Amino acid sequence: MNNNTIFCTNCGAPNSIGNQFCVNCGAPIMNNNMNNNMMNNDMNNNYNNNMNNGMNNNNNEMNNNNMNNNFNNNMNNNFNNNMNNVPQTVDYEIKGNNLPYVVMNLKQGQQIICESGSMSWRTDDITMDTSSNGGVGKVFSRMFSGEKLFQNIYTAQSNNSSIAFSSSFPGAIMPIDVRPVQDVICQKSAFLAGTAGIEVSIHFNKKIGVGLFAGEGFIMQRMSGNGTVFIEIDGSMEEKILKPGEKMVISTGHLVMMDATCQIDIETVKGLKNIFLGGEGIFNTIITGPGKVVMQSMPISKTANVLYPYMPIPSSSNASTASSVINLLGKK
Repeated sequence: MNNNTIFCTNCGAPNSIGNQFCVNCGAPIMNNNMNNNMMNNDMNNNYNNNMNNGMNNNNNEMNNNNMNNNFNNNMNNNFNNNMNNVPQTVDYEIKGNNLPYVVMNLKQGQQIICESGSMSWRTDDITMDTSSNGGVGKVFSRMFSGEKLFQNIYTAQSNNSSIAFSSSFPGAIMPIDVRPVQDVICQKSAFLAGTAGIEVSIHFNKKIGVGLFAGEGFIMQRMSGNGTVFIEIDGSMEEKILKPGEKMVISTGHLVMMDATCQIDIETVKGLKNIFLGGEGIFNTIITGPGKVVMQSMPISKTANVLYPYMPIPSSSNASTASSVINLLGKK
C-alpha cells in the first residue's frame, strides 16, 4: 500500500487520495490532512484543557492554602490581642465600710505595687522590695502627681498569701480594671495599690484655666497598663456614664476619676448674685463624654475647711500650760 491510499471511515474500503466519495459505499471521504488536523486539534485541545485544569487546580490549592494561612494568622493575632487585653486580676475583698481597707489574696508569684507606707498588714510569706520602679523619670513623675518618690513591690511566695491596704481618709476604695487602650485619669494622691501591670504617671492639664480653677491643679494621675488598680475616694462615690457630647457639671474638688476619653474644662458661674451669694465659688468643672466619670461626696479639702474653725489656736498661755504639764509628768 502506498501513501496515495486512504481508507473509508464508513466501510474501510481503500480509496485513492483525491476521491471525494468511497468507491465501495459512496460515503464522503476526508483526506489525511483534514484527519491529521482534526486529530492534532483534538490532541491540542485535550492537552490545553489538561494543562489548564492542572493549573487551575494548583491555583485553587494555593488559594486555599493562603486562605487557611491567613485565617490561622488572624486567629492567632486575635487570640494574642485578646490575651494582652485581659487585665491581670487579683482576688480581693473590700471591707470596713466608711473606714475601708482592701484585702488581697495572692497566688505564688503574684505581685502588688503601692506607694511606700500604704501596707497595713500581710502574711509572712510575702517579700517586700522598695524600688524607683522605672528610674529617675518615674520618681519625679510620682512626685509631681502627689505620690511618694518610691514604691514598694510585694511578691507572694505561696498560694495562701494575703496583704491588706487601708485608706488614709474616711471614704471608699474603688477597684478599676485598666486595659492597654483604656487609661483613666484620677485626682492627685488617689492611687492606693495595684497589680504589677499598672503604671502610674502624670497627666498634665494643658489648659491654664483648668489648672488654676478646676480644683485639680495642673497635675493629675494617669493609670495605664494592664491590671487592676485601687484608688482612694473621699466620702461616698457616684458613677456616671457619659454619652458623646454629654456634660457633667462638678463642683470644685468633687471629681475623682474619669476615662481618658473624657474632656475636662471649666465654666464660670453665671450671674453676680450666684457668684457672691450662692456659695459655690466662681468656677465649676465641666466633664464632657464619652466615658465614665466618678464623683466623691466629701473632698478632703472641704473637710479641712469645715474643721478649721474648731482647731485650737496656739497661744503663749497654752504653751506655758503644756510645759507645766510636761514638767509635772517628768517629775513622777
